[in-house]
Amino acid sequence: MGHIIAVANQKGGVGKTTTSINLAAALAAQGRPVLLVDIDPQGNATSGLGGAKLEGGSAYGALLGEELLADKVRATDFSNLYIIPSEVDLCGAEIELPQGADFLMRLRLALEPLREADGYDVVLIDCPPSTGILTLNAFVAADAVLVPLQCEYYALEGMTMIQGLVQKVRGAGNPELELLGIVMTMFDGRTRLSQQVLEEVREHFGERVFDTTIPRTTRLAEAPSHGKPVREYAPHNSGAAAYDVLAVELVRRLGLDAETAPEDVVVLQPGAVDGSPLAQEGG
Repeated sequence: MGHIIAVANQKGGVGKTTTSINLAAALAAQGRPVLLVDIDPQGNATSGLGGAKLEGGSAYGALLGEELLADKVRATDFSNLYIIPSEVDLCGAEIELPQGADFLMRLRLALEPLREADGYDVVLIDCPPSTGILTLNAFVAADAVLVPLQCEYYALEGMTMIQGLVQKVRGAGNPELELLGIVMTMFDGRTRLSQQVLEEVREHFGERVFDTTIPRTTRLAEAPSHGKPVREYAPHNSGAAAYDVLAVELVRRLGLDAETAPEDVVVLQPGAVDGSPLAQEGG
């Protein structure tokens, strides 16, 4: 049975979709079947993996109980990595789902056959940058929530809201939901600001914060426009190395087997990219 993880932050521009894409690709590079479910109507995870946002191709029909979610799974150009793409019609789910008594359970029910089929080690759900109906559905469907936080001072405000949402969902349909961890993104070791925010978040949340931080790099920002994860677009970039290390750390937290790292990647120790010169721009 695979692990279902909602990647969420109600604030946009924090590296949520970047983390969804590149963590999924890093896990797939370990030889693990990974499914990325894009329920953000913007569809950035879909286009970031080179996919098209086609009418009728998303989870929309399955959320309404009209179609099977398994029929929406598409292979990507990258080995072991599959996606359920997004489409703009997902915006309609925010209006239509509340009409049913089980509206918070729709994604959980739709994902159940995929979970029972045991075909994926990890299912990542890329949530919209909001705490609306789609995000709530993802939280009810998930085993755990992964929160990307940008290294800036508004980060803690967003984290407080996510924690409150997790608590509400535990009492409204998913008592087993846990906060898997916090990933600090857009870290710039040259600035005192990044260092201070990282220290403050680790002081507040302790071991919930992943050791690995994701650096701010140009290649990481460019990769989605080429429809590729950064490990395919710029494999020697520090962002690619950081997500490979994060994938190893995630596997350990999930208790998956010890087969963790792809052979072609030099695995750094967690946190090793924090302050190195390579972490700033990279090739």
